[in-house]
Amino acid sequence: MSRLPLNSLAFALLQAARIDTAVLGGQSLADGLLGRVDPVARPAVQDLVYGSLRAYGRGDFFLSRLLERPLASDEVRALLLVAIYRLETRPDATHTVVDQAVSAAGEIAGGNFRGLVNGVLRNFLRQQSPLAVALAADAVAASQHPAWWLEQLQAAYPSDWTAIVAAGNLPPPMGLRVNRRRISRDDYRLRLIDVGIAATEVGECGLALDKPVPVDALPGFAGGWVSVQDPGAQMAAGLLDPTPGSRVLDACAAPGGKTAHLLERSDLDLLALDLKPARCRRIAEGLSRLGLTARIEAADCAKLTTWWDGRPFDAVLADVPCTASGVVRRNPDAKWLRREEDIAGFAAAQARIIDALWQVVRPGGKLLYVTCSVFPAENGRQIERFLARQSDACRGHEEQLLPTAEHDGFFYCLLEKRA
Repeated sequence: MSRLPLNSLAFALLQAARIDTAVLGGQSLADGLLGRVDPVARPAVQDLVYGSLRAYGRGDFFLSRLLERPLASDEVRALLLVAIYRLETRPDATHTVVDQAVSAAGEIAGGNFRGLVNGVLRNFLRQQSPLAVALAADAVAASQHPAWWLEQLQAAYPSDWTAIVAAGNLPPPMGLRVNRRRISRDDYRLRLIDVGIAATEVGECGLALDKPVPVDALPGFAGGWVSVQDPGAQMAAGLLDPTPGSRVLDACAAPGGKTAHLLERSDLDLLALDLKPARCRRIAEGLSRLGLTARIEAADCAKLTTWWDGRPFDAVLADVPCTASGVVRRNPDAKWLRREEDIAGFAAAQARIIDALWQVVRPGGKLLYVTCSVFPAENGRQIERFLARQSDACRGHEEQLLPTAEHDGFFYCLLEKRA
């Protein structure tokens, strides 16, 4: 049990360091690591965790120059990474950051690393300028992406890879999707103006906030007026565009944003599947807040005998598991947990899923293949292989959306089954 005050920077630094240690040891942020932090401290801890993981390549480079030998404690190393991130982003509070980091170090390994943390951070501040020059000369460290990841981007996007990397290192934008069953976008934008939140229109029902805000600050959020969803993700419902009353499958539905968007647009006979019951409960909670209903089942969508009743679907949304390389700023742990060989593993799983789901699409029906990846093996090449296997499939709209300051990266391909 920590003796540090919950609202102190020292407590936030310590908790962030412990989460970073777990991530760098192989755990995912999706495992609920932040959910274990006291709600009082969670916003500050989350900022430190996400920021330090986005900048991990940078912090790791600095520590390689500041430490004479590897540290005996992974937690202390993570604390230094988090503290360096804080020093770089809050240069006006260097004394406070160092002092609070030393206090946090007092909670680790009996406090034996307090002097080391103090010395390393003060040395970083003294050498900050030459360290920054050295970092700029190291392409991998400066990009804050693993070398293999950069090679993939350079090969696929020789003209755009630097912009993709830059976008991946930014804090993500906050997009909203207005539930037009409850309120029009114009009216909701006026509600935002009333509470001092600036936003611009995007897509058919979206708003992009100038600055992120807590969901509790959004008018009518609890009442289902609006949902948080990236503008790039909002394209899925319009591309699939099922007719009212049609039979629709959302095959990999959690957390449920695309499911909800489909139902907000029109009345549908919709089945939402996901592997894990806990993720299915999250879908149900989201639909309940929005005043929407769907059948929800926990099942492996590729194992048809476990869930399919034999009746074909008019439209299928296949938002398949992927490397998440297009949303890495929202999942900064992915850069350091993924390995290059994982791409082939995801591609094989994706092929298994879409081959199975193609069987449930009626003749004349359609399937929208979606990833949040920018790696071609999961996207365009995947579709080429699918079309070679499935003689009754033809390709409709296809788009590789690269991440920018305005939206995340997604791949979309609409596949139509010949009647």
